[in-house]
Amino acid sequence: MIRLIDLYPYRIGDQGLEFLLFKRAPGKIYEGQWRMVGGKAEMGESYWQAARREFLEETQMAMRCFWTVPSVNQFYEYKTDTIYRIPVFGAEVAAHEEPVLNEEHTEYRWVCLEELGAWVNWPEQLRLMGLIHNLAQKGKILPEWIIEDHRGEG
Repeated sequence: MIRLIDLYPYRIGDQGLEFLLFKRAPGKIYEGQWRMVGGKAEMGESYWQAARREFLEETQMAMRCFWTVPSVNQFYEYKTDTIYRIPVFGAEVAAHEEPVLNEEHTEYRWVCLEELGAWVNWPEQLRLMGLIHNLAQKGKILPEWIIEDHRGEG
């Protein structure tokens, strides 16, 4: 079974909370779509470890706060007749930091909550970004959700 993760990077700066979106490269799954960090857990890797690894591979950025969102991304794919239930993570980055793209993406942009609908097509992703926005903006991220080992030590 494929074990997928979603991770939503964001920053809080002068413009408020903004999400980091990436445009998928030609030849990649979801080609041309604007998306968050996503990927697969490798053998022996936990979901949160996969999320941390994928984030570093796709952005080369440091996390200020790494946390598990108390929800999942779920959808049905008819081609494989599969219902996906994907754990979701949030990662706050420094307001001034910019990503270094890998071969999976051709562009990136920072987008505020009100503009996400113009860039993101998946309703469940929009819902999750709304949840992350509300929790992070209001300081409601519970200590139980914060992943302490987010920098890779230990």
